[in-house]
Amino acid sequence: MKPTPAMSRNLRRDRQASLISSAAGLFAAKGFQGTTTKAIARAAGISEALVFKYFPTKRALYTAILAEKAPLSELLSAVEKVARKRDDQQVFTLIAGYRIRPGADPTMLRLLLFSALEGHELADMFFGKQHRVFYDYLAGYIRTRIEEGAFRPIDPLLAARAFIGMVVYHRLLHEIFDVPLHCPHKEIVATYVELFLNGLRFSSTPRKRGLSRVR
Repeated sequence: MKPTPAMSRNLRRDRQASLISSAAGLFAAKGFQGTTTKAIARAAGISEALVFKYFPTKRALYTAILAEKAPLSELLSAVEKVARKRDDQQVFTLIAGYRIRPGADPTMLRLLLFSALEGHELADMFFGKQHRVFYDYLAGYIRTRIEEGAFRPIDPLLAARAFIGMVVYHRLLHEIFDVPLHCPHKEIVATYVELFLNGLRFSSTPRKRGLSRVR
């Protein structure tokens, strides 16, 4: 029976998915430079020639992994929705909850670390998709809340980096150094968010005069 166009598309999609999954695991374990297309083919159970048919270069495959494993549009849409309501708690809870959610794929953090340590050309792309998009958005939100008088006048970008740094360090401890969790996920997220927002918000004491706003 001759394969129909639909069958061919499904086969291609399945093989690409298998390649992406196999390659992601190898890149996360051995880095970009330490992973060969021969090893990827062996892990996926296909020929090396077939790897090049679907992905002409390792770079193309690496790019496909980012697109497959870092779909952030839905998260950012949810964050923007609560941000319009000025729900500070939910803005930070959504981002922290996503970054340190249970069952998160540990390969993404390992891929980021390997690409940076190897000085790979895709490190910037990886960093942009996985981290910069978060703290750039947060910096804008924090700046807006400062201008509205809800947060203390501090550097918005440094504040955003501090928050992302806190949750990423949590992931490093848990996923890279295997430090066990000692309390439930919701409690972890709530504690980080509370600690951070308590540092951003004004206390009950009057504001000091002469404190300039950060713009």
